Amino acid sequence: MDLLRSIARLVLSLQRVKIRLGWRTQMVSDMKPMWIWRSRRICKNDFAYFRKEFVVKKEPVSAILRVSAHNTVQAYLNGERLGGWVSPAPTDPRARKYYTEYDITAFFRESGERHCLTADAHYLGGGGQNYADGLPGFWLELALVYKDGSHSVIASGKSWEVLIESPHAIGTPYQQNRSVSAIEDFDASKLETNWRLPGRHALRVSKAKIAHAESANWRLERQRIPEGEVECEILPEEIYRQHTDNGYVQVFDTGRIVSGWPKLKLKGYRGSTVRLRYAENLDEHGRVAHRVCNEDSAFYYDQYRMRGDEEEEWQPSFSYKAFRYVEVTGYPERIEPGTGLRVCHVHTALAQAGNFRCSDPFLNRMYDACIATQKNNVLGQVVDCPHREQAQYLADADLQAETLFYNFDGVQIIRKTLEDFEDAQLEDGTFPFVAPGNYRELFRIRIPEWDLHFATLLWKLYEATGDEEALSAHCGSLFRMLAGYMERLDEVTGLLPKGGGWNISDWPYPTVDDSGNYLTVQQLKLANALRIAAKVADLIGRKREKAIWTERAETLVKNIEQALFDPSRSAYRDSFGSLYAHQGVTAYALYANLIPEEHRSQALIYAASREWECKTVLSLPLLRAFFEQGEAARAYGILSSREYPGWGYMINQGASTMWEGWEDVESHSHAWNGYPARLLQEYIVGIRSTAPGFKSALIKPYLPPDLDFAEASVWTPYGKLSFGWRREVDGIRCHANVPKGIEVLLEMSDGGDSQLVIGPGEQEWSLNGAGL
Repeated sequence: MDLLRSIARLVLSLQRVKIRLGWRTQMVSDMKPMWIWRSRRICKNDFAYFRKEFVVKKEPVSAILRVSAHNTVQAYLNGERLGGWVSPAPTDPRARKYYTEYDITAFFRESGERHCLTADAHYLGGGGQNYADGLPGFWLELALVYKDGSHSVIASGKSWEVLIESPHAIGTPYQQNRSVSAIEDFDASKLETNWRLPGRHALRVSKAKIAHAESANWRLERQRIPEGEVECEILPEEIYRQHTDNGYVQVFDTGRIVSGWPKLKLKGYRGSTVRLRYAENLDEHGRVAHRVCNEDSAFYYDQYRMRGDEEEEWQPSFSYKAFRYVEVTGYPERIEPGTGLRVCHVHTALAQAGNFRCSDPFLNRMYDACIATQKNNVLGQVVDCPHREQAQYLADADLQAETLFYNFDGVQIIRKTLEDFEDAQLEDGTFPFVAPGNYRELFRIRIPEWDLHFATLLWKLYEATGDEEALSAHCGSLFRMLAGYMERLDEVTGLLPKGGGWNISDWPYPTVDDSGNYLTVQQLKLANALRIAAKVADLIGRKREKAIWTERAETLVKNIEQALFDPSRSAYRDSFGSLYAHQGVTAYALYANLIPEEHRSQALIYAASREWECKTVLSLPLLRAFFEQGEAARAYGILSSREYPGWGYMINQGASTMWEGWEDVESHSHAWNGYPARLLQEYIVGIRSTAPGFKSALIKPYLPPDLDFAEASVWTPYGKLSFGWRREVDGIRCHANVPKGIEVLLEMSDGGDSQLVIGPGEQEWSLNGAGL
């Protein structure tokens, strides 16, 4: 009897174990990922190294990995790195947090194999300008589906191992004045090579802690924009070498400013610390200047402490740097050029479709510099410069959208820009000067004129895509912003007074007279934004709002004309009470169709007769007004000039990326000065969209007398659209490649006015004195 009772108790016990195991298995298979970190303590510039081993008992038909961190993460499976770089892209996690997703089914070829997931996560937390501090945290979900329809989940949680001693030093200084990135100080001896592989390791670990981010309830959203990619690895040239008691000092020249980082591959000397310092410029001794653009910085470097292996490889890849020169110190041997050091050129992997070439190598160099600058400045967001700030401004993004939409598939990155500013929109409808950012903690700056670029950027997105859904998605923020400005109009003049931030009519180093209380450029931009709001409301079927915004725009235009227009000069004064009528102010009004009709021709003459005085912001509407309203020769003269001021002056000084302004004093890779690339494609080659989403196009080239040929291709939603022209003895030879879905009309006036409808596909034809 006792034996039977013992057997019964054993069976019951086994049943209970089975029940418990079954419950546990069900919990694992339905496990919800948790935000975890190495500790509950919040540290600035923190790193955490995570590890999880698991066995997949059946061969999956699908294995989807989703991973996120605040701020960035690098994930590995069995030692193999997954995904792109500097991910996820920055957002304000209080509104949305991105995760990246990877199909890793191919990694699981046999059932019963043991696997190892590792992840290295970096939290900035320094109140920087180009990200939201948020909270440190790592999040992962591996969803496995099997042939029999069952599924399981490997998820981040308290069972994960975390390294007690991080190979990355924690709390290092930030590299720039705006705390955009932090020094990576890496000790290779603290990370064994088998850490990332299944099996035993000798490193000290603890269990991961539930992060504060877990209680923040961040809304996770799949990242739609591409991740960062290494476009190429550049072999820099050695330009300086000196032997010291602490090894060699070597300076390498990449040849142009690039975003990314250097990559070491060297024989290891245990305990040696190799320091990599970056800059755009050299100092008077031929070494790397201790500056980030025009700002002093003692911390624009990273360093690597060697383990002593036969060969060691490392790259400081948790954040973008931007530089031309790399100074290497601390390595005991000379690094032979082309062997131990490469420079990784890295940027968000936008698909490129555009190009431009002509008979003038100088203009080709200008185009290439614009494109190189643009690539440097798409870093998970559309940024102003890739080193000093890496921050997303509305005006910069609006100017960059010109070249972005003609040369890249920039739709999702511009959608992200609009979303970032919507997420940061303030209670009064205005926007912080950058987003995402730490406006609530630091950088409490506003630029009212920049707010109004939300309207023009949204409209450029619509013109590029024809996507009315985008208008519906973003119209609320547009209307709210404009309503806030309308509430601040002066009751007497009906104009918007200065105030509420840093007013900018043009930049950098503008010559517009902004001494008056009502700035003309601000009024004109507001009127243009109101007109855009009316068009948006009309397109999405909101007729009542259309009527409201139309009436407000018409009233404001009348008030602007009455208070600020000078009919004796057919020009706008710079501000209320100013006697000065800046060329760019009137040019903006011309391009935006805000000049009284009877004064338009004289206003164009006024703007064209003056010396070029516009800076980057107002030069775009100036050149567009000239190209489109009969002053193409004047526009081309400005665009192609080799003399100061202008883009050609930069190229003449040897620049291979575009500066922030005409003066050689600040950033040498500022993408808002990259719009000449678009102007060359749009006006010299002549490819212009005439309906939203490029449903129809006009090709109307301007043929400068100093060019023998010009050709370009541009991005459209239907595919690449290409056109080119070439002078020949008996006329003009043209060629085109038109995607299906686009109606194209060709207009040419050289050798006889001619029009031709171009069908889809590749074709060539000639134009002579008799026409096409």
